[in-house]
Amino acid sequence: MKYYQLTENERYQIYALKKAGLSQKAIAEQLSRNAATISQEIKRNGGQRGYRPKQAQEFCESRRSRAYIDRRRRHKNACTGWQR
Repeated sequence: MKYYQLTENERYQIYALKKAGLSQKAIAEQLSRNAATISQEIKRNGGQRGYRPKQAQEFCESRRSRAYIDRRRRHKNACTGWQR
């Protein structure tokens, strides 16, 4: 099964459904996602003021760009190591 990251639209849907009082399991069913994905999203991106989709998207983009930079840095270090 291939994993797809949550989209910004799905994050707004999570917010609306959570605000409407649905459980994480019900939200997962609505979005055709695993309940663990919804739970992890809310836990990872929920702040002091609760889950906010715009903030969650910004956190996600920040983590994604850091991962890309780290991957390039590791690759560069690995390449220079072989040349010695």
